[in-house]
Amino acid sequence: MNDSSSVTQLASTLRSELDRYSEGQKLPASRALVTRYGVSPVTVSRAIATLAAEGLVTTRPGAGVFKAARQPTARTLGDVSWQEVALSADPPHTALDAGPRGLDATGVLTTLTTPPPEVVDLSGGYPHASLQPERALSAALARAGRRPGTWSRPPVEGLPELRGWFARDIGGPSGPLDASDVLVTSGGQNALTTALRALAAPGSPVLVESPTYPGMLAVARAAGLRPVPVPLDAEGVRTDLLAEAFATTRARVFVCQPLFHNPTGTVLSARRRTEVRALARSAGAFVVEDDFARRLAHADAPTTPAPLAAEDPDGVVVHVRSLTKAASPSLRIGALTARGPALERLRALHAIDTFFVPRPLQETALELVGSPAWARHLRALAGALRDRRTTLLTALATALPGLVPQDPPAGGCHLWLRLPDGTDERALTATALRHGVAVTPGAPYFTAESPAPYLRLSHATTPGTAQLEEGVQRLRRALTPQRP
Repeated sequence: MNDSSSVTQLASTLRSELDRYSEGQKLPASRALVTRYGVSPVTVSRAIATLAAEGLVTTRPGAGVFKAARQPTARTLGDVSWQEVALSADPPHTALDAGPRGLDATGVLTTLTTPPPEVVDLSGGYPHASLQPERALSAALARAGRRPGTWSRPPVEGLPELRGWFARDIGGPSGPLDASDVLVTSGGQNALTTALRALAAPGSPVLVESPTYPGMLAVARAAGLRPVPVPLDAEGVRTDLLAEAFATTRARVFVCQPLFHNPTGTVLSARRRTEVRALARSAGAFVVEDDFARRLAHADAPTTPAPLAAEDPDGVVVHVRSLTKAASPSLRIGALTARGPALERLRALHAIDTFFVPRPLQETALELVGSPAWARHLRALAGALRDRRTTLLTALATALPGLVPQDPPAGGCHLWLRLPDGTDERALTATALRHGVAVTPGAPYFTAESPAPYLRLSHATTPGTAQLEEGVQRLRRALTPQRP
C-alpha cells in the first residue's frame, strides 16, 4: 500500500467515525490514532489535515483536534450551458489561424493520473517515491528554511547561485554558458511552454520529432502552433527529412530530445548532432533541446554525449533542463538557457506569466544539489533504473517475447513496444486496466494517425521490481485474446 492510499483510507475511517462525536468534542490524540490503526504519525497528520481542509474538524495547537460545527450543505446549481457558446466563439479566421481553441491534455493527464492501489502502474511519468531522495530533500528544505532571506522576493531570472550551477551543469565548467544565460523556471513543462510561446508566433509551424512527448504537443497546440512531424530512426531524427521540413515549412523552431528520447529511448548520433545544429543555423531557426533524461542514465549506460547547448556558441540551441524527474515531482525547478535577444524574449514572457519561481523552492534546490547526498542519490538512482529495466525486459522475454524491443535504451524510465499489426491499442489499454495494469497507448505520441500500434511501459513507477513482473503477467492476459 502506498502512502497516499494509507492517508485516504485513514481519512475515510475517521470521517465515518465523526458521527459518534458531538460538535466541539475532542478526537483521540494522534499517538492514540497511530496505535489504534497501525499507521505512521505522518499518515495521521495528513489524514487530519484532509478532514480539516474539508471543514469537518478544527485543529487547535496545543489543545488537539475537535469536531467542527456542521455547515449548511445546500448548494445552488446554476446554468453554465452558456459557456459552451462563449468558449467556442472564435474571431474570424485568417490564413495563419491554428483553428478552434479547444485544448487536448489527454496525453499529459495520462501520465499524471494515479491509478487505484490495486492496479500495477506501468504508465506514470514520474519515478516512484521509493526512488526519490526524500531524506535529502527534507534536509535540504530544512536548511533552506534557515537561510536568511528565504521568504523574500527572488530575482525574476532566478537566484544567481542556482543559475550559475545550471550553467556549469549544462555547458560544463569551461563551456559556452554562464549564469547570465540561464533563466530558472517552474520545471521542464513550464520551460517548454515559455520557449515555444516566445520563439514562435501563433499559427506558425514548429518541427517536432515523430513520435514525441505528448506534453510538448499539447503546449504547441495551446500556443496556437502547428506541429509538423519529422520521423526518427535508430540514430535519432532523420536529418534528411529535417532539412526538407525546414525548406518546405520555413519553420523557425525545431523541438527535440537528443538523449534517451521519449518515448523511443533513442540517442541522437554524433553525426546527426552536428547536422541538426547546422541545418537549424542555415534555416535561421532555433533548436529547443529538451534534456529531460540527463540524470536518468542507467548504471550500465555508456558515456552520454554532452548537451547540444554545450557545443553551440551561436545561440541556436535553447536548452531545457529540470531537476524534477531525478528528484521529486514537487521540486518544480528547471532552467532555460539561451543567448542574445532570445533570452530577453524568454525572460519577458516568463515574467508576464509567473513573475518568478518561489524562492524557497530555489533555495531548497541549491541546498540539494550542493550536498554530498545528491551525488549519492544519482548513483543509487542509476543502479535502480538499470535493475528495473532488466527486470521488465526479462519479464517481457518470458511472457511476451514478441514485444521485446530490439535495442532497449540505457536511460530514461520506459520501454517503447511495437504491437502486432491490427492491434487496437486503445482497446488493449482499457482491457489491461480491467486486468489490473495501467499502460500508455502510443497514439498520443504522434501528431496525426499513428503508423503502427505501440505501447509505452514505464519501469520506474512501481514500488519495486516484483510489481513489474506482475504487471507483465497481467498485460499478457490482456493481450492474449487480441492475438490472431
